[in-house]
Amino acid sequence: MFAVLAVALLLTMMPDRVRVLPVWIPGVLGIVLIMPMAAVMLSRQKERWLPIERTITLVFCVAVGSGMIAGLALLIAEMVRRSGEVSGIQLLTSSVALWVLNVLTFSLLYWQLDRGGPEARANQARPRPDWLFPQEGAPRDVPPDWRPTFVDYLFLGYSTATAFSTTDVMPLTSRAKMLMMLESTISLATIVAVMSRAINILGS
Repeated sequence: MFAVLAVALLLTMMPDRVRVLPVWIPGVLGIVLIMPMAAVMLSRQKERWLPIERTITLVFCVAVGSGMIAGLALLIAEMVRRSGEVSGIQLLTSSVALWVLNVLTFSLLYWQLDRGGPEARANQARPRPDWLFPQEGAPRDVPPDWRPTFVDYLFLGYSTATAFSTTDVMPLTSRAKMLMMLESTISLATIVAVMSRAINILGS
């Protein structure tokens, strides 16, 4: 829930040069997503709300991801066409916001997709995993009922955006590999094309 709020807040605070959607839409999307999340936690009819939460989360991530890619393209185009009019601070703040948004959005997506989602993992339904975590290869060092939580997927998203590759978590399915490739590409474009340009301007 906090990750959703952070994503909505970042989208709201995005500068006009990288904003694709009107400023009020991220807030509405965040509220729409938080409602089924709260219902899952508080309601006794979890089975009714879980598919709704899963569907809305996936739609939210796809919408945010599409807007993020479009915003990055706009920022790079503005940087190329109007390089003298965009300051280093503007580029740096925009690139940092996009990078954090990239990490949080893909962390939410990984959390919702892997092994059927959080509820399936909690119930140990054990559908086919998308990622193999190191704890699963060391059963003596972790509790017997260990399962990945959102923090594990947040670390996966952070590592992918930072190292541009797998670290301790291995992708097992094609969709996991494609998603990690997409996140790495967005992160690489943000850091190499935008953030490095901002640092170059600030250092000159």
